[in-house]
Amino acid sequence: MRVITTTSDLHSLCETLSTADFVTVDTEFLREQTFWPQLCLIQLAGPQAEAIVDPMADGLDLAPFYALMANTSVVKVFHAARQDIEIVVTKAGIVPKPVFDTQVAAMVCGFGESISYVNLVKKITGADLDKSSRFTDWSRRPLSDKQLTYALGDVTHLRDVYLHLKADLAKSDRMAWVDEEMSILTDPATYDTDPEKSWQRLKLRVKGRKSLAVLMALSAWRERLAQSQDVPRGRILRDEALYDIANQIPATTEALGQLRTLSDGFARSARAREIIDVVQAGLERDPKSLPKVERNEALSAEASATLELLKVLLKSAAAEHGVAPRIIADSEDLELLATSHEPDILALQGWRRALFGEAAMKLKRGELALTLVGGEVRAVATRIPD
Repeated sequence: MRVITTTSDLHSLCETLSTADFVTVDTEFLREQTFWPQLCLIQLAGPQAEAIVDPMADGLDLAPFYALMANTSVVKVFHAARQDIEIVVTKAGIVPKPVFDTQVAAMVCGFGESISYVNLVKKITGADLDKSSRFTDWSRRPLSDKQLTYALGDVTHLRDVYLHLKADLAKSDRMAWVDEEMSILTDPATYDTDPEKSWQRLKLRVKGRKSLAVLMALSAWRERLAQSQDVPRGRILRDEALYDIANQIPATTEALGQLRTLSDGFARSARAREIIDVVQAGLERDPKSLPKVERNEALSAEASATLELLKVLLKSAAAEHGVAPRIIADSEDLELLATSHEPDILALQGWRRALFGEAAMKLKRGELALTLVGGEVRAVATRIPD
């Protein structure tokens, strides 16, 4: 097994891999105690070469690896790619292109929703992977041969999985479906860490526009601190505390100290005064700059019934075309479909509209009905009375 610990060896490996059509990639990292991921291991495999790279080795420069990730003539193959790509973006400021995510491709090819790597390898190659090393602390050295063998298996079997899925997609003429998903994965905005946008990852559990303004200010403040101190967001302030402060809008440290989501004595800390200042800054924000607060109101009886029918239609369409339902539409898409005239969602665009979206709109208009044919749900055209 080849374990690379020097820049010259890494350069040689990446030179070889750069001549291949594709390279399979995986990373092992830790981030439980940090904001930014701590890169511990890189696994790479091409058609004719494979190796493990130790990014923690003294003096190792990862520039050849990042150059390979930026090489647009080589397809970078990942399974569940987002976190791996995020590491490259964080460390090198580049988004690997082009990429192929086997988890997404597997959903398009009918292997179910969010299938694990182990199960996908089993279904395609028949190989049973040893999972005993999956909870390894990859920052510890030395790593055993067993741990290294497990890590390398994450990319060696991925070669066969990739070639199988690629052939399947070509046969079914669905490669363009996967390409749409890959465009999201390779969009730099997907990995934006701008503190001012951090509120977008939160559930807007706020009472009104003032509370939203405070929540946005608090979220940006927390994000800046977490990034600068390289600690998890929750180490600065938990989400529940953000919501509590935003809804109660305390004006003094004493009022802050009364909140149930904060620890005893918090009001006497230096951070308490800072939070009060952030709350005040949020209240001073121009209301016109705030996004609309969506009320989480209960669905009407009509919308609830429509939603249930859409769920059945989605499962039927997914089964008919051999794809995972979630890659066509998720629960939020379905609710928007049930409550809005024609919402701006992926389910009503491109191949998804052809498979499901157009039928969903017809179902809403009463132009389609659902029936059972041989024990399977089918959509049939209806005649609307004049």
